[in-house]
This record gives sequence, structure tokens and C-alpha cells, in this order.
Amino acid sequence: MTASSPAAGLVIGMGLGTVFVGLICIIAICYIMGAVIKLFESKKKPVPEAPKSAPAEVSEELSSADKVELIAVMSAVIAEELGESVEAIRIKSVRKVS
Repeated sequence: MTASSPAAGLVIGMGLGTVFVGLICIIAICYIMGAVIKLFESKKKPVPEAPKSAPAEVSEELSSADKVELIAVMSAVIAEELGESVEAIRIKSVRKVS
């Protein structure tokens, strides 16, 4: 007497069913953990923020030495990104975007 093997459809169905039940359990656990975290965060009192001081006024006009340094830095960054030498990069104009 030999033991009969289960039908292939039954094996596939059980495997898919097990996977989907497991995924549904993971989703349920995530929702439960989210609710628990919200519960604990709602009990915490918000920490008042310290008043922010106004930023120091920055002069819009750069000195010529600062402009030369800014152009040198931009040239170096562009050359590095393009994989070129700095001598191959020529910046014709610079303007503030925002």
C-alpha cells in the first residue's frame, strides 16, 4: 500500500494561502504598532522651542576677492563633476538665482 501524494493544486493553494495570511498578519501588526506609537506620542508634552534669533544681515554685494574665490570654487566643482581639468572650464557670467 502506497501513500498517495496530494494534488499539485492543493499544494500551490496551501502555499499561496500561507503567504497571504502571513502578509495580512504583518499588515495588522504594523497598524497596531502605529496606533501604539501614536498613543504614546500624544501623551508626551510638546517641548517649547527657543525663540529663534534673526539671522545676521548678509551683505548682498561681494568684494572682488570674494567673487574671484566664488568663481574658483564653482569652477573646481564643475570640473570635478565633468571629469575635466579646471583649465577646460570657463565661467562667463554668474548671477544669483534665488
